Amino acid sequence: MKNTVKNIFVALASTFFAQAALAQEAAHATGSGDKGLIALGAGLAIGVAALGGALGQAKTAASALEGIARNPAAQGKIFTPMIIGLALIESLVIYAFVIAFFLNGHI
Repeated sequence: MKNTVKNIFVALASTFFAQAALAQEAAHATGSGDKGLIALGAGLAIGVAALGGALGQAKTAASALEGIARNPAAQGKIFTPMIIGLALIESLVIYAFVIAFFLNGHI
């Protein structure tokens, strides 16, 4: 399973890098500058952050629920750190959104 996910990630990353290289060649040919690369960076920033945040939150929630299922008495000790962890993960996604928003202002 992990090898499959790794292979998919490598294939997607190589596709994005190839598109970035082709976009750069097209930008120099037309004289439009780096606006295409800035747009690509903004889109990748929010897309990768959302994917990573969703995977992190899913893993956090699954681990917390598994811990509570194994020991229901520890629910109070597990719930608060889980909520703090989810907030920190979400803050990273919000930072990526802000970066993408600022990059979009440079287009």
